[in-house]
Amino acid sequence: MQNREHSLREHCQQTRRYFFELGGMAAAAWAASPLAAADAASDPRLRKAIEALEYLTPVERAYLLDKGKANVAKLPPERLREIGLLPETWSLDVVPDPESDSSVERPLSRAQGNALDWNGLMKVAEKHAVRFLHLCVCTNGADPYHMTLWEGAPLREVLWLAKPQANIRRVYYQSYHPDGVAPFQGSLALGQILETPPGQTPVVLAYKMNGQVIPASHGGPVRVVVPGAYGSKSIKWVQRIVLTNNYRANDSDAELNNDTESPLKTRARFINAPKESAAGEPVALTGMAQVGISGLAKVQYLVHSQKEPWPADDPDWTRADWKDAAILSPPTNWGGGLPDGKLPAGANGMDPKTGKPLEWPVRFAIVHWAALAPGLAAGSYDLCCRTIDLNGIAQPMPRPLLRTGVTAIQRVTLAVKG
Repeated sequence: MQNREHSLREHCQQTRRYFFELGGMAAAAWAASPLAAADAASDPRLRKAIEALEYLTPVERAYLLDKGKANVAKLPPERLREIGLLPETWSLDVVPDPESDSSVERPLSRAQGNALDWNGLMKVAEKHAVRFLHLCVCTNGADPYHMTLWEGAPLREVLWLAKPQANIRRVYYQSYHPDGVAPFQGSLALGQILETPPGQTPVVLAYKMNGQVIPASHGGPVRVVVPGAYGSKSIKWVQRIVLTNNYRANDSDAELNNDTESPLKTRARFINAPKESAAGEPVALTGMAQVGISGLAKVQYLVHSQKEPWPADDPDWTRADWKDAAILSPPTNWGGGLPDGKLPAGANGMDPKTGKPLEWPVRFAIVHWAALAPGLAAGSYDLCCRTIDLNGIAQPMPRPLLRTGVTAIQRVTLAVKG
C-alpha cells in the first residue's frame, strides 16, 4: 500500500497552468461553478494545489504489480534478451488450443519458425496503430497505478494473420513466465476482440507508453490493453495467444477472487486534502475522478464534523450536505514526458484539427477536480469526496460490491486549529 500511495503522490507533480487556460464550454462551466463564485483563482492555497497537478504519469514513475511473479523488472539487458523481452528478441505465438477443436489455418509459433516478431507487429501498426488515453488501476486498488497514453496495434489484426477458421469462442493470452511458474493470463470473448462499437477503442497489443517503447520493467516490450477494463485484463510481457472453443473465462486473477469481467467504475479520490488548517481559513481541495463506463456528471465534496455521528440508516451518506466541486478542463500540457507536453496526432477521441478532446471527461481516463471549502471552526472534521455518474447515480452505487472495483467513499480527517 505504501508503494501505491507513493506512486499516486508522484503522479501529482509539475503540470502547470492546468487551471488557467480554460476555453469554450469548459470556461462556461467553470464560471457557473461554486469555485468561481468563491473567487478561487485569487486564493493562493488553491492555486498552488492546482499547479501541482499532473495528468499523465511519467513511465519511470508508473507503478507495476507483478501478480504472476515473473520477476522481470530488475533483470539485466542480457537476460531480457535471452527470454525475449527486448524488441529485437520478442516474439508472439498465436495458436489453436490443443485441448479443443479450434481450427486455425496458419498458426504463428516459434516451433514452426513463423512467430510474429517486433518487425511484424510494426508492419501491422503502420496501417492500424491506435493511440488512446487509459487509466491503469487494479480491481482492488484504492489508488490508480498510472494514467497513460497508450499506442498499440489492434489485437484483431494480429489474430487475422493466423487465419482463424472455426470453433473459436474465446481467446486467452499469456505472459512470459520463468520455469516452474505458471503463466499469468487473461481471456476475452472472440467477439470483443474482432468487433468494436463505433467511436470506441479496440483491444490492442500495446508497444508504447507516453510515446516511449514500453520497457520490460513496465510490462514490455508488448502488453495487452483492454479499454474499459481493470488492469487484470491487461496482461504484461505477452508472448502467447491461444484460440479456443472453451467458452469459460480462465483469467488467472479470477483465482484471486476478483471479478475479471467487471468494467471500470466511476469514483473520486483526494490528491490534496490537508490534514490541518487554521480556524476560519478556507481549505484547498484537489483530487482525481476515475471515469468509468457510466461516465461522470459531477464531483462533490463533504465536510462533516466528527462531533456528529453518521446516521446508521444512511451508510452511503446520501442525505449529507454534499457540495459541488469544479471539474477542471483538459490540460494544455499533458505531462508524462511527452515532447512539449502535447498529445501526438491521431489520438482517439481528439479533434484532429485542434488536438483537444472531442468530449470531456474522457471515459476510462481521469479528470482532476478542485474545491475551496469555506473556513471552519476549531475541531475535527471528516473530508469526503464522491462522484455522480451520467445516470445520476452517486458513488458508491451502482456497484458497491467488493472484488468488482473499489468505490468506497474516501474519508480523511482534517484537524482545524483554533
